[in-house]
Amino acid sequence: MAKIPPFDVEQWMDKYETIPGVLNVAETCCSSISVQDLTRFNTRQNAPAPLDLSTRLTYGAIRGSDELRRNIAALYEHGSSSLPFSPDSVIVTQGAISANHLVFYSQIGAGDHVICVFPTYQQLYSIPKTLGAEVTLWELKEENGWVPNVDALEGLVKANTKMIVINNPNNPTGAIIPTSILAQIVGVAQKHDIILFSDEVYRPLFHSISAGHAPPSVVSMDYKKTIVTSSMSKAWALAGIRVGWVASPDEGIIKDITVARDYTTISVSRIDDQIANYALSPEVRPGLIARNLELAKTNLELLDQFVKDHASVVSWVRPVAGTTAFMKFKIGDKLAEDEEFCKHLLDTTKVMLLPGSKCFGHGETFKVFVRIGYVSETAILKAGLRQLSRYVKKYSLK
Repeated sequence: MAKIPPFDVEQWMDKYETIPGVLNVAETCCSSISVQDLTRFNTRQNAPAPLDLSTRLTYGAIRGSDELRRNIAALYEHGSSSLPFSPDSVIVTQGAISANHLVFYSQIGAGDHVICVFPTYQQLYSIPKTLGAEVTLWELKEENGWVPNVDALEGLVKANTKMIVINNPNNPTGAIIPTSILAQIVGVAQKHDIILFSDEVYRPLFHSISAGHAPPSVVSMDYKKTIVTSSMSKAWALAGIRVGWVASPDEGIIKDITVARDYTTISVSRIDDQIANYALSPEVRPGLIARNLELAKTNLELLDQFVKDHASVVSWVRPVAGTTAFMKFKIGDKLAEDEEFCKHLLDTTKVMLLPGSKCFGHGETFKVFVRIGYVSETAILKAGLRQLSRYVKKYSLK
């Protein structure tokens, strides 16, 4: 097994986000809420509390409670797939980060080949490499709106290709893979009998897509060898409960992941399971996602106006989903180098952004990009953009 490389995005966040007075506009979760806040979204009369305080704190249901897995399964029931999908198709994990790890640990090994979109969350290409797999990066292009090129994908497939990894909506760009392109990717996977794994942790935060045009989950697309992961952290504003999941219509894949999971964690906290179940219940889920979509729309307009106000020195592909955007800044007549820019910005203004090449696409390809997270509290984003505006005027317009 190869040595595990540093997880750069987490290292960067750990190092800088606790600086006193930092304006953290690198955060990727919708502005977090409390359990008390959660109760305000419940439309049921005389609704039970999110927590049953009489519950004995045993290990609980090993794969996640039936109620929670039923509510998670309901998130995937609206596609066109004829494949059966039920609570048995879902395993609850400690966050999406654990879910992703279990997918690779159970499915990938030495001699396998993995194709992964790029830029993306580092875990998605670093972990299979540490497991001995060959990893080919399927590069997304800014000029294509960060939408993957399926013709390029066909050229990357090898005889030993075991898995294609996508991230939809994409972190860090905020782009989506449209339904027509997603169908082509499914077709490539099906043609070559390859597992298609989609990290969908930002689903269903499709804040800038008209009704009916959001892409489906890959487990809703009539191909059995599909896997998705997600969590309560990003779109659901509940990172603190550390609940995620793996879902697949393939019983063999679910069995493999269940076996692997026994070596990592027996179960999730019964308290966390109850809160997640409450949040995803039919009475609470619509109000919660509506709150987060509205926050995303409000904050994205603020960020869009910032880009327009500084169009001579700031550029981007406007995100349509999720909570992040990939941006470029000019210093004088040159594009700013990402890590140097982020450190200087933090030192002089306490505004925290993330460097693109260090955290999402190692090497030179994304060295002029930085990631911003814009679905934090609106007041924090406003304060951060004010400072960023002052910085841009001082250092860029020379």
